[in-house]
Amino acid sequence: MFDGRDPIYLQIADQIRGDILDGTLREEEQVMSTTQYATTFRINPATAAKAFTELVDEGVLYKRRGVGMFVAPDARARLLAGRRERFFADVVEPVAAEARRLEIPVEDVVAHLRALAADPVPASPSPTTEQETR
Repeated sequence: MFDGRDPIYLQIADQIRGDILDGTLREEEQVMSTTQYATTFRINPATAAKAFTELVDEGVLYKRRGVGMFVAPDARARLLAGRRERFFADVVEPVAAEARRLEIPVEDVVAHLRALAADPVPASPSPTTEQETR
């Protein structure tokens, strides 16, 4: 599970965020305890606790004293809003800047995005195209 370069606590937090976004974890559902995380993934309980602290600080999880950690009622909406904001800042704005630099009309960019949305599986490069780039 933990194979990225990011610290493990960040990977745990990202996994929980992803589980909430894709519906694996629902609002008001209990999440594994830090002890369960530590036992299941053979990590230090403090590492799992650090991830949970981050998610509590973000308002994604909340504690029920003596019971455990639960997904906050508005966690999914909060995560979607944050991801969408980051998507526009990290992905769309650089694309728009590069399109302006290359003098590509916005209409052409939108048409390309619509074509990709209609056929979400990217075509594999043809051998000719791949050879041309080498």
